[in-house]
Amino acid sequence: QVQLVESGGGLVQAGGSLRLSCAASGRAFTSYAMGWFRQAPGKEREFVVGINWSGSTYYAESVKGRFTISRDNAKNTVYLQMNSLKPEDTAVYYCAKARSYTSGRYESQYDAWGQGTQVTVSS
Repeated sequence: QVQLVESGGGLVQAGGSLRLSCAASGRAFTSYAMGWFRQAPGKEREFVVGINWSGSTYYAESVKGRFTISRDNAKNTVYLQMNSLKPEDTAVYYCAKARSYTSGRYESQYDAWGQGTQVTVSS
């Protein structure tokens, strides 16, 4: 059983950067794929990026080239570096653990979720 806690959200101007962290507890997740999703007010939760057990990554087209996911297995932590932020990036960001060794873009592929951290990008 894994519990996830996100942190690092906040208010930033367009073009700025934020680094989100997702700390896992309960058990090691070194062999599990992880992902980040986000949800804006009135919108469906959408896939942002995933990282599998080997370090391979899979980005949504909307963030590719601007966001970078990484993981530190020794710390049971996943990070999301967000650069060149845009107002449309404003959302609550959620960390999630995949059900398998590979990540995907569907919520059903994940079985543990954090509480979310708010990211607000001003224009």
